This record gives sequence, structure tokens and C-alpha cells, in this order.
Amino acid sequence: MIGLIKSKTMRRKTYLNRRGFLKSSVIGAAGAFISTSAIARQPKDDAVIIKRRLGKTDIELPVVSFGVMRSDNAALVKSAYQMGMVHFDTAHGYQEGRNETMLGELFKSVPRGSVVIATKVYPDDIDRRTGEMGPGATKESILTRFDLSLQRLQMKYVDIVYFHGVSNRNVALAPQMLEAFDELKKKGKARYVGMSTHNNESDVIQAAIDSNFYDVVLTAINFKQSHADKIKEKIALAAEKGIGIVAMKTMAGGFMDKERQHPVDCKAALKWVLQDTNIHTSIPGIVAYDQLMQNFSVMENLELTEEEKAHLEEAKLEAGLYCDGCKECLGQCRKHLPVNELMRAYMYTYGYRQYEDAGSVLADLGIAGNPCGDCDECTVNCQKGFHVASRIADVSRLSAVPRDLLV
Repeated sequence: MIGLIKSKTMRRKTYLNRRGFLKSSVIGAAGAFISTSAIARQPKDDAVIIKRRLGKTDIELPVVSFGVMRSDNAALVKSAYQMGMVHFDTAHGYQEGRNETMLGELFKSVPRGSVVIATKVYPDDIDRRTGEMGPGATKESILTRFDLSLQRLQMKYVDIVYFHGVSNRNVALAPQMLEAFDELKKKGKARYVGMSTHNNESDVIQAAIDSNFYDVVLTAINFKQSHADKIKEKIALAAEKGIGIVAMKTMAGGFMDKERQHPVDCKAALKWVLQDTNIHTSIPGIVAYDQLMQNFSVMENLELTEEEKAHLEEAKLEAGLYCDGCKECLGQCRKHLPVNELMRAYMYTYGYRQYEDAGSVLADLGIAGNPCGDCDECTVNCQKGFHVASRIADVSRLSAVPRDLLV
């Protein structure tokens, strides 16, 4: 068993004050590979961090971990590690591989057992519109992608490898996919195997339960989902069976409006998720020091204040930016557009400012220009209250921007 911190409480001390952090974090995307020869941890006075075991694995984690997807600042990740975060989540495709490379450079000098690293891979030939796999979705394509991820991370193994972005049962249980991930585990390249899902979550979690194979499920779950109760029912069943549960998309888009004038109370949203003890940790995206400190405070206290409760109740009534992925829209659009995927790209653009990821979605969907431009009237009645045609018109403008300018 690889040594991980197992105590019920963990005390950490931040050696960086705000001024020191800001001074060190001027190194951003252009020069993130700061010196890592002395990344040390020190105890944080009187900070009792809430920890949970990840299902039947031997991994115990703080309830808040670091979603590295949008972060290109090694100093920020370094600070999180020094403060006591141990789990860092990335993926093969994040920032076209630069995300994994940044983590590899940063953590190559620390004891391997002091961090829990997760990455995600998916095969070739997956249809974004249907979630189904084509003939090119082979075992070999998974293994090839994963080996490149290991090279970028400069590691012999990852703690968790996820089958990325699964949205239906057939794909979750596809024999060639199970064979690929089983091989990674047997060869010691991954300690545990999981699935990530942000569409049709309940069915995918049930597939993980039925598989008797997956150790971990990474699922979208937040207070804005109209089907959150159904997801939580499946989460409870999975946790009872010993499957580790990691939460993502906890901030429900980050903002309620395109203009970013009405932010989601992210601290309240994160607490709402983590009050369910069947959820073992979460991976909110962190791109700034203030977000890190806010998330760190949640690790110490999950109790919602009356003000936070009121904010969440009010925010539930607004359309917001988060798409449930219910796919009811697909049968309503006369052009059969993948409206759910376009709404996801819209959230990436206006909620998270992930222009590169939104551009990738549009490119994969073959969107060029506004596909709704010649429609007199939109036939889609979104259950979340989105004005679908105007949102598609807004986000589709990214298709005209060269990919290298979206980075």
C-alpha cells in the first residue's frame, strides 16, 4: 500500500501569506514551471480538515480537492499542496495536454505517495451528439492516450484513471473499454479505475454499480440540477457498494447571467454538495488565490448559514447557465441540433471563460456560423427556461475565431 496521510484530522500551516503568494504567482501560463526542489508542507494552526475515505479504496481525502482543468498557474497548485490539498484532478485533453505537463513538472520532486493524481482518457471515435462509440473506439486508442498522459505527468502510475465523459450504459460497459482499463490496473499504471459523467448521470452510476468493475465515479452534481435527487439516490447505492464518489460541476456554471454580474455563491454551492456524506470529495475548478482560500474554508465547516440557504433557494428559481443535459431539447429542434452540447459550450464561454474548451465542443460538433440564423422561430422549449436560439447565436461566434486565439 502506498503511503498516504490517514489521520482523521490534518493540520497544515500556510507559509505563504497573501502578499507572498501574489508575489510568487506572477508566473502564469507563460512560465509556470517554477522551481519545485523544496515544496514542503507545514501544519496550519488549529485547522481541522474534514476527510472521507474514497469508497473501498485505501485513499482518504479532504472533502475539497483541486480541479486543475482551467488552471495554468503552477504557483497556485503549489500553494494548495502546501496548505494540505492532496488530490489533483486533470485529463488527457485539458489545455491540449499542457495541464498534465504542468502537474508533472510541479510534482516530480515530491514524494509520490504525498499526492493523489487522477487523469481521464477517452477513445477515438465517440459521437458528441449521441455519446455512442464508433468502430474506431478501440482498446488501443485508450492505452495510447493514457501512455502519453503518463509521459506528461512524469509518473509511473496515476492513482485514478477515469473513462472520460461517459453518458450511456452501453458505453460504460463496452467490453473493449473494460479490457483497456483492466490492463492499466493490472500493469500497475493506475491504482484505481473510474468513470466520469455529466450527462445521464443516474444511468451511468447504475452501470458502474452493475459492472462490479469501477472503483470510483466522478459525477456532476449541484443544487441547480432538476434531477439532483435522482442522482443522489444512485450515489447512495454506489457508495453502499463501496464505490468512491467524487463531485464535479458543483458551482453550477459559476454565474447566473451571461454578463457575470450575478455570481453563484460558490461556497454555499460546495457545502450543499458535500453535506451528502456519500460524496467523498469534490474537484471544484480553482484559478485564483481567493477561490483557493474560499474552498479551503469549506474543508473545515460544511454548515450552511441562513444567508447561504436563502441564496441557493433564490438561485434555483433562475435559469442560470447550467444545462442539466436532459436532452429533451433534441427531439424539439427541427434541425436536430445537439442543443445540450451547445448549451454546455455556452456555459464554458460565459460562466467559466473556457474559450478553448467551448471552441473544441463547437469544432467537434462541426458548428460553423450560427446554425439558427435562418430559423424564423425556435421550436425548442427548454425545461430550464433557456432562450436557446439566442444562446446558440452567441456561442457559435466562437467558431469563427482561430483555435490558437482561444488558448
